[in-house]
Amino acid sequence: MKKQTKIKTWAFFMRLGNRLGCHQREDRSFFIGKWQFPICARCTGILLGQIIAVILYCFKIKVPTILALIFLLIMFLDWYIQYKKIKESTNIRRLITGTLAGIGQISIVLNVIIYIVSLFN
Repeated sequence: MKKQTKIKTWAFFMRLGNRLGCHQREDRSFFIGKWQFPICARCTGILLGQIIAVILYCFKIKVPTILALIFLLIMFLDWYIQYKKIKESTNIRRLITGTLAGIGQISIVLNVIIYIVSLFN
């Protein structure tokens, strides 16, 4: 692939990541070589977790709502500890807590949908 095509492709995904609401801070993003991911480490984890949750659902593995809420709380605590300047989070920790939150988020949505559908059966 030509360098100009790579730059245009990268720029497209960076704009997309920005439009989806990611702050895209360099210090909170992963890199492949010199190319920054279009979304930060936490957003990467959230997206990864959402994909994992859908795969789990396809294999009929249900994440209990209480566990999903705990997953969301873990990410919130990581953010809050950093926000209060108690301890700076790392990109790996952001990825892990984001992944848990993504699993929690989609699991709650699926559990609500399943519950609503069950009301009509």
